[in-house]
Amino acid sequence: MPRNRLPLAVALALLATPVLSACGGSSAASDAKSVTVYSADGLKGENGDGWYDKVFADFTRQTGIKVKYVEGGSGEMVQRAVREKSNPQADVLVTLPPFIQQADSKGLLQKYEPKDAGRVGGAGKAADGTWTSVVNNYFGFVYNKNELKQAPKTWDELLDGRYRNKLQYSTPGVAGDGTAVLIKAVHDFGGKEQALAYLKKLQANNVGPSASTGKLAPKVDKGELLVANGDVQMNYAQSKTMPHLGIWFPAGKDGRPTTFALPYAAGLVTKAPHGENGRKLLDFMLAQKQQQEVSRIGGGFAARQDVKATDTDAVALARLMDGVEVFEPDWNDIDKNLTSYVEDWKSATGS
Repeated sequence: MPRNRLPLAVALALLATPVLSACGGSSAASDAKSVTVYSADGLKGENGDGWYDKVFADFTRQTGIKVKYVEGGSGEMVQRAVREKSNPQADVLVTLPPFIQQADSKGLLQKYEPKDAGRVGGAGKAADGTWTSVVNNYFGFVYNKNELKQAPKTWDELLDGRYRNKLQYSTPGVAGDGTAVLIKAVHDFGGKEQALAYLKKLQANNVGPSASTGKLAPKVDKGELLVANGDVQMNYAQSKTMPHLGIWFPAGKDGRPTTFALPYAAGLVTKAPHGENGRKLLDFMLAQKQQQEVSRIGGGFAARQDVKATDTDAVALARLMDGVEVFEPDWNDIDKNLTSYVEDWKSATGS
């Protein structure tokens, strides 16, 4: 999948469309049989068996609209949309927090509430209607079950010499899950300064930066790494073909494992070239059938509160989350101060 440019035919088609209105595009653009999605990685299967693969194929079969897909880290996708703001190429943007809030604050998203958005909880959508969660998810870590008899339990265990050059986490400010490492550390250690002091120590064992969290799990499964960061949905889906992959959650100061919701949140891009098709796709992703398949096919959690999956994967996911404390970050504060937090992290770790 080309990540830097659209195919020539699509590019020419975009050039041929009339000037688009701020509310979502002309009728000519809406009639085009394509929709472009910029998304954080995790929902598309490496072997064509992910939730996106099924949803996009069903959508095309039912509507005749082809989905053009571009994937990268959450921050990478937002920055790409920023660069294209004067001439948008994407119709739908899907990222993890806090990047969906960042996209909203930069004016990249227009107001659109999908048909079933009312069935998504308040924390799973923007108050102003610019984005809605399509798959719920939680932050986590992975470990190699073959090399380690049991998962680590605390952050401090990761400072042990056995993890030197065997530990890696994706880059805060670039990857959504990498930013989540910083957010969880701030929560678990009781403040930013305490978290940065710990991450400075952890740097002795850290392999180095990674723009994509999704690339770390295969390294853990192979034993190249013992521990890496990730998220429940992506790692659970990967574990189907990576037998040595285990999911765990570092404990807070009270010894209880913690995590926080890290949903895949989707919004309609401002001046989307195929805005009407983007609306149809957002409606489709939140429809009952697609939400019912989130756990079985995607390894995640339905965004709709009225969908109660009972398949074996849904049961396994619920068991995985049992006993884990879920806290809610102050996303407004993080959105406002993300740049300074990342700069402070760079300074503390020498990254």
